[in-house]
Amino acid sequence: MNTVLTNRIAGSDAPEIREIRVGFMPLTDCASLVIASALKFDEKHGIKIVLSKEVSWAGVRDRLIGGELHAAHALYGLIYGVHMGIGGAPRAMSVLMTLNRNGQGITLSGELGKRGATSGAALKSLMDRDRRDLVLAQTFPTGTHAMWLYYWLASHGIDPLNDAGIVTLPPPQMVRSMRMAKVDGYSAGEPWNSLAIREHAGFTVATSQEIWPDHPEKVLGCTAEFAKKYPNSSRALIMAVLEASRYVDEMENRDKVSEIIAGEAYIDCQVGMIEPRMKGDYENGLGRKWKDPDCIKFCDQGEVNFPYLSDGMWFLTQFRRWGLLKHDPDYLAVAREINQIELYRQAADQVKMPLPGDAMRTSKLMDGKVWDGRDPAGYASGFAIKA
Repeated sequence: MNTVLTNRIAGSDAPEIREIRVGFMPLTDCASLVIASALKFDEKHGIKIVLSKEVSWAGVRDRLIGGELHAAHALYGLIYGVHMGIGGAPRAMSVLMTLNRNGQGITLSGELGKRGATSGAALKSLMDRDRRDLVLAQTFPTGTHAMWLYYWLASHGIDPLNDAGIVTLPPPQMVRSMRMAKVDGYSAGEPWNSLAIREHAGFTVATSQEIWPDHPEKVLGCTAEFAKKYPNSSRALIMAVLEASRYVDEMENRDKVSEIIAGEAYIDCQVGMIEPRMKGDYENGLGRKWKDPDCIKFCDQGEVNFPYLSDGMWFLTQFRRWGLLKHDPDYLAVAREINQIELYRQAADQVKMPLPGDAMRTSKLMDGKVWDGRDPAGYASGFAIKA
């Protein structure tokens, strides 16, 4: 009998705290947390998830650090940025699991579309021809959306630090800001790219899965102090969310999931804004429609949820690339500090979720560069466009 199960029978594995305050942003990829609560996967594992709808990623950060939230639906890069002290005092943080892959997008304004900037290459040509400075928004300086935007621009020869003005906006403000011509485009999660199309304000110029197929996106994050002080509660939380992730990932459940998360307490929007892209039915707002096999994933037999060390290390390489880190850290050591692999493995074992054979994985991004975590410093310095 394994140690975790033995402890559970003995009673020592009971959650230290049963009510766990979990923050989330009103985005499609909060689904597994909402479903864990709404369908009572949490109660199955002896806890109650108390959800808290947040208004900005900065707020998520501050409430996690301040202890108002125990855990949160968080941008992968947010957790790593706080741990490294980028933009503030460092605070030891933990990634309990990955919540989803794919499903984000880059939207440009209808005005840019009218001027022919319907691809990265066309945008570059327009900028070169008109010498026009763009203002583009992302959701948090160290977050995933900033990194997807920077990577996409640089892959098309546009230096995000010198050729464009970059601003930070909460996701719900993106479309309105573009309508008011305060920004020319943005990188964000759903349903805010879909909303731009529905309101005829802009079009999807790229999906995040085109930038990095099966990229890591949101995580279940907490402070290292919480994970250390409440390991049983953290494990129970992972178990509940893993079971919810498995439920959400079944395509036959996504109608119901979309209906639930569209509710006023969560995203507060029409179901039709969420459901199509949740099911892989894409349109770009310029007449193109397609079925995307790399649409948002929440589980994929645990392949999504395992906190790969190489995933966290990739964000560190981009922080280094763009000057957010002035020196190369010990990439692997930092990822081992943050990503709670052993806690995840224990939880996965209890809910019979398959585990990968390696904590590193290999990926090829849109520019043909292969990321495998073996030479992070060389990878970070190997880009033609960098800080």
